[in-house]
Amino acid sequence: MTPEHRQFGGAALLALYLPSQPGGPPGDLVLSESTGAPVTRYGLAVRYPLHGRSPVSEAVRAGRPLWLRPTELATFPEEGAPTTDVSLGVIPLGAEDGMVGCLLAVDDAPDGFDADRRGFLELYAAYLTERLETASDTASRAASPTPSTPSDAATATAEQAQRPTRTRTLARVRLGSFALTLQTGHVEADPAALALLGTDRVSFDHRVETLLAQTVPEDVPALMSIVEPAAASPGGRELEFRIRPPDGELRWLYLRCRVLAGADGRPRRLLGVVADATVLRPGVDDVARIRSLSATLAAAVTVSEVSDATIAALRELGADRVLLAEPEADRLVVAVLEPPEPEAWPGHWREQWPEVPGHCLPTLFGALREGRTRLWPAGSVSEPELAQVGPGGLAVLPLTAAGRPAGVCLVGWEEPHTFATEERFLLTAAAGLVGQAMARARAFDAQHELAAMLQRSLLPRALPSLPGAVAVARYLPATAGLDVGGDWYDVIPLSDRHVALVIGDVQGHSAAAATIMGQIRTAIRAYAVEGHSPDVVVSHANRLLVGMETDLFATCCYVAMDMEEGNTWIVRAGHLPPLVRDPDGGTREIEVEGGPPLGVVADTEFPMSTVGLAPGCVVAMLTDGLVESAGLRMEDGLARVREALAAADPADLEGLADTLLEGAGRLDDDVALLLLRYDGMRVRPHRAGWAVWRLPDAVGHARRFTGRTLRSWQVEEDADAALLIVSELVTNALTHTQGPVRLDLTLAGSRLRVAVSDSSPRTPVKAESADWEATGGRGIMLVAAVSDSWGSVPLSGGKQVWAEIVLAPRDEDAPTGSEKRVLHQ
Repeated sequence: MTPEHRQFGGAALLALYLPSQPGGPPGDLVLSESTGAPVTRYGLAVRYPLHGRSPVSEAVRAGRPLWLRPTELATFPEEGAPTTDVSLGVIPLGAEDGMVGCLLAVDDAPDGFDADRRGFLELYAAYLTERLETASDTASRAASPTPSTPSDAATATAEQAQRPTRTRTLARVRLGSFALTLQTGHVEADPAALALLGTDRVSFDHRVETLLAQTVPEDVPALMSIVEPAAASPGGRELEFRIRPPDGELRWLYLRCRVLAGADGRPRRLLGVVADATVLRPGVDDVARIRSLSATLAAAVTVSEVSDATIAALRELGADRVLLAEPEADRLVVAVLEPPEPEAWPGHWREQWPEVPGHCLPTLFGALREGRTRLWPAGSVSEPELAQVGPGGLAVLPLTAAGRPAGVCLVGWEEPHTFATEERFLLTAAAGLVGQAMARARAFDAQHELAAMLQRSLLPRALPSLPGAVAVARYLPATAGLDVGGDWYDVIPLSDRHVALVIGDVQGHSAAAATIMGQIRTAIRAYAVEGHSPDVVVSHANRLLVGMETDLFATCCYVAMDMEEGNTWIVRAGHLPPLVRDPDGGTREIEVEGGPPLGVVADTEFPMSTVGLAPGCVVAMLTDGLVESAGLRMEDGLARVREALAAADPADLEGLADTLLEGAGRLDDDVALLLLRYDGMRVRPHRAGWAVWRLPDAVGHARRFTGRTLRSWQVEEDADAALLIVSELVTNALTHTQGPVRLDLTLAGSRLRVAVSDSSPRTPVKAESADWEATGGRGIMLVAAVSDSWGSVPLSGGKQVWAEIVLAPRDEDAPTGSEKRVLHQ
């Protein structure tokens, strides 16, 4: 079972056993509810006699938890213990004279539950005990009818294993957990605990003060008396306290803690569980329920958040099935099914998902046309497709906003359900709140998707394949607003196996910022491809932005790398410096002297720093949205990123990028992240260069240099073609340009590249027709005829004309000459 499907405490399965109802065999515990994997997977029984020999009966008789590994489980008879290779935990609920049930936890791992997980599950069981003890006897047991005959027992076993449970006690528990290391004060909290305590996952710095920052000041002393490391003592404590999260709605929370002692007997760790003691629980009056639901929906922004809040509220009313959908023309488009397991829904709904034809649901569509809540008790719905959703009771809640339909909520109960006057009011009021929230959330989702699509269209569609390196990038739009932002990144392959990495951020969130971002990104790419040095590229971009006469400025970090040697040149314009993970796992921030942001001062210098990178290094470039927010200092954010870099596996660069973005949650600003792992080139190219003299026999000198070089590289079969290309390109450069001319030869694997650079930006043009009697254009025609590819690239005010030949296969055992040869004349 994957981690996201595990239950509280990391269990693969949690099962609740309650005493049999009056009229059934005495002294039995009957399976009432389970969450996680099906109970049939582990061979668990639906009924355990307390006088039998099973882990359940022994734990309950002893009145203490029982934790068993596979070897210990093997001592029990097959009918009393799971038959698979698992670990089992059995926790009695209540004291011997007031036993209310038993919680059973199963883990697929044979190593068993460690001390922390045992503590969390025992705290969870204590909370369940209170819930069961305070609930009415009828409500807590009505969902667990005792089969009176063997055939009834077999039927009950199949039903309990295959369909949704009826008690919903486990599903109604919203519980989070945290652990405090007393010696260091370090706190680890799960997402549920952070959400209940109103703590942002991104800004959470693993301190007690941050975890409890939303506590009402009057309750802080009592709360700190429980979790203060200096005051902790072995044992358990519980407390109810109030928090006021950023939305301003006062909420009550329940806290239960337990202190674990170390081998020396001294307190070592404090384990705690926190639960919502306010929202839609039994005993809270209906006005408070509506106010609580309203506050929850007011904080919900997306359709998913609204759906989660709605389902949680209806689950508290005992609903077994909840469906959220939107009527479109003659069909019903289903957005959410709860529970999501296909076997929990009638076959018709599974087969038609996600769209159900309207002609199958005339009663439902009739209720939607009326626009009012419709409630049907058990047996009053004649339409089979609806009756199967709620055989015990069915509610159809039209979700309207501003008089227009925003969707529909279908709620079903398995057991006979009576709709009291108070519940009718509650469902009707809830439908109005959910409709307004759903319409608002759909508008937010649509606008946010439009903004994100515009943002993505301004960013690279895909990163190029790089020689000797791998690059990945991530972009997350801000969720705090709907305007597009100015964050960008780019990876630019340059000539001669150099690569430029760029990341930047234009001030603000608006269409203007996005427009400036697109122009700056395009300009930097153009300047880089022209062959300018990094400091010149950034200077040109700065002058361009100043000339746009905009009030916006941009930060930028430009990194150029030599993929052969690992030499790196960095220019920073008001941006965060790059981070590096070295091959030994250490991390560091590259010290780069920076210049001002782009667009501030027209004539300014941008200093360039040089560093060397070894193969195995990972370069991380990011924008400040990842490391800084209203509740997170930049220093702390950078430290968190460096910790993640050090702990991650650099071989999985995609996973590393995802790890750095984990826990981002709701973002105040856009986030751009660019990672590059420098592996080094496995086979370095052979290189040779020649400065061509402007002499009458310059072409001959160039040919002789080429011949000597090719012989040293043992390139013989294709030497004539290469010499012809050299003759034509050098002749063209000497004839049609002024200034220096340079010839460069590169042998990379089976490809030979001939490149001639000159000071003229004019690109050679191949003749449209093969007119061999013409006085010009024949040289380029010859180059195109004998080479496999050719082209021209701008180069620092001039150009470089190149041609490549794919060499014929040669003897791999023959010596290859020197690794690199550079000759200067």
